[in-house]
Amino acid sequence: MSNGVASERRRATTAAFTETRLRVRYAETDKMGVVYHSNFIIWFEVGRVEAIRQLGFSYKQMEEDGCHLPVIEVRCRFKAPARYDEEILVRARVRNVRANMVHFEYRVVRAEDGSLLAEGETVHFTIDNHGRKRMFPDKYLKALRAAAGR
Repeated sequence: MSNGVASERRRATTAAFTETRLRVRYAETDKMGVVYHSNFIIWFEVGRVEAIRQLGFSYKQMEEDGCHLPVIEVRCRFKAPARYDEEILVRARVRNVRANMVHFEYRVVRAEDGSLLAEGETVHFTIDNHGRKRMFPDKYLKALRAAAGR
């Protein structure tokens, strides 16, 4: 294993997850009462927005400062179904950050028994109000690096 991979894994285990509690709504399920797969990506966003809020600022503030975070990559691995009216916990954390990129990690678990329902990741570049790549402003970069354990 290369040093870069080993240090990435160490960082990933030191960063704390934030946790957001949700209840599965009827509209999020199929005819069998099972959550439709694309809703997990929406829940990742809910977790990500709350994780950023825990850092002391909001996604909205970042956008007002001309710092947007489009998703450039998303992965989701499904482990077990979520069902109508279950409470779930969306856990999110900053896994890695660079001057113009941030990588989030997610786990969705059933609140009742802690069963892992899905896990995933998103990667985001920073762009300005005109869609051009930019660097994170220092105040955001410092907070994101601290959240990633760097």
